[in-house]
Formats: sequence, structure tokens, C-alpha cells
Amino acid sequence: MLSVVVSACVVLVACACGPEKTKEGTDGKPSQTSASTRAKERSATPSAPARSKKPAATPTGDQPAPRTKERAIQRYEQYLHALGHEDIDTVCLVAGPAAKKAQDQGLGPCMSTYATVFQMISPAQRKALQAATVDPQRVVVRTPDKIEMPVEAVRASATFSESDLGSYTLEYLKNDWYITD
Repeated sequence: MLSVVVSACVVLVACACGPEKTKEGTDGKPSQTSASTRAKERSATPSAPARSKKPAATPTGDQPAPRTKERAIQRYEQYLHALGHEDIDTVCLVAGPAAKKAQDQGLGPCMSTYATVFQMISPAQRKALQAATVDPQRVVVRTPDKIEMPVEAVRASATFSESDLGSYTLEYLKNDWYITD
């Protein structure tokens, strides 16, 4: 039963993670991707602004990230934006613990699982995820180390449901926030 739930969650997360902000996801793409390829992928959207404002995937230096609700929200927004930009490196970094659970249940490694998830995200959802934000009023702090991000907290130009994005749990592990469920 647990494997079915985990598998369903992975599929939901994969579907929900597709359309994120272009600012964060584009920077994380490999440099081999040509500008013309990216232009074709986003031909329906205006060009993305410079990525200098993208939050770091990990804390700078040896300093741990703040163990705060605000940092958890920032980290989750980073994940949403990476989904929208198809930035697999950032997606697998932030969602690594949840992806590992799914892999242990037979879904395959994060990189291949999310490559499939990216294909399931519509262009409109992808664009919406690229600029998605989180309403702090709807975030649930369970413990100082565990925060829930309900799908209702996601603010985007497209509406997301449990079936296409889902809700997530972030936990403070290894000096930063990670999606664990």
C-alpha cells in the first residue's frame, strides 16, 4: 500500500512540478543547450530576464540555510521554478529525498523520473510554475524541522490541484530544506 501511495505521490509531484518560473530553471540547464533550442521551447513566451536574482540551490560557503518558514518557502519556490524551466539538476537536488523514496519503491532514478514528468506538464502549467509563488498564510509549520506546502498555497497564473501538482512536505536536512514527501 505504501508503495502505491509513494508512486502516486511521485507521479503527482512530477506532474505538478512541470511549469515553474523561467528565471531559476533556465540558469540550471546545461550549457550545451543552445539558445535556439531554448527559444523554440519558449517561443510562446517572452524571453526570460537575467538569472542573477536566482536563489542559491545551497547555502553559500559552509553556512547552513536558515531553519525558518521563509527559507522553506524560498526553497519550495525554487523547486517550482525549476519544474517550469525543466531544470532537472535543481529539481533533483531539492526533491532528492522524496525521489529516493520513490526510487526505492521501483520508480527509477530522479533524473529519468523527472524527465518523464517534464513531458507531462502542459506549456501553460510550465509557464505558470516559472513565476509561481507561495502564500505564507497557507503554509503549515508542523515542527521546526517539518513544513507542509499544500497545493492551495501555490499562487500561479494556472490553477493546480492535488492530482496535477499535489502537496509537499519539506524537512530541514543537511543544513537546508528538502522535499521528503
